[in-house]
Amino acid sequence: MGDEPIADLENELADLWRQGRDRARRRARAIEPRLDPTHYLLLTVLARHESVPMSELVTELGLDKSTVTRQVDTIVRMGLAERHPDPRDARARVVSLTPAGRHKFETVIATFVQEWRDQLAQWDPDDIRTLTRLLRRLSAVRTSEPAHAAPDLPDSDES
Repeated sequence: MGDEPIADLENELADLWRQGRDRARRRARAIEPRLDPTHYLLLTVLARHESVPMSELVTELGLDKSTVTRQVDTIVRMGLAERHPDPRDARARVVSLTPAGRHKFETVIATFVQEWRDQLAQWDPDDIRTLTRLLRRLSAVRTSEPAHAAPDLPDSDES
């Protein structure tokens, strides 16, 4: 396969990532003005389950345990989630959305799902299904650092 389709894909994915981060920011702030996009991603994981062990949150979010702990602390303080002992392991804790947290999340999601419906109203439903299938397939690709990875760049003084 030539490089051009891959370069085009990389450009489109970069744009989608930027747009996705903006959407996550807007959704997070619609739930609670002090939330940031990483909290929104945490809430999406919790919304898919009744409760999630902390270790699974770390794995699913791909973040350091201390980072996930701080994020969970934040949403617990806001009343969006709560911790409980893990019924399978008394040493571990599980996290779940509070009823208020689930309600806020579901209300915001319903608004944004409608936004997607409006934006994609002219799309053929089969095209949406195809795009969804291809995105799932792309998401399933797990990459590791390639042998020809870009070298580490020196730290910049600019922020």
